[in-house]
Amino acid sequence: MSAYIDGIVTPVPKRHLVAYRRMSRSFGKVWREHGAIEYHECIADAVSWGKRTSFPRSVKLKAGEVVCLGWIVYRSRKHRDRVNAKAMRDPRVTPFMNPKNVPFDSRRMYFGGFNRFVTL
Repeated sequence: MSAYIDGIVTPVPKRHLVAYRRMSRSFGKVWREHGAIEYHECIADAVSWGKRTSFPRSVKLKAGEVVCLGWIVYRSRKHRDRVNAKAMRDPRVTPFMNPKNVPFDSRRMYFGGFNRFVTL
């Protein structure tokens, strides 16, 4: 089975982790209801500042923040595009399209789509 993955890396203030988890659970339910195969959110436990690149550097991590890594699994790129189009129109998600309504600095978040390359 081919798969397509959306990856998301987000700097989250530790004081907002409860709100971030609540938001992520809501997003996960929406994406799953619209057809995503899996939805995951993880919090950094063993990431260090690299000299040139690293997860903390990638999001310009500030004191009191932690890196969160999320990924969503789809059957294909076409399936992902359909699911995302539906999910982004879902009224449970639209309030979070305003950066003032999310518990992190969305300007330092990044995301992208990936074709699965190796699976063991």
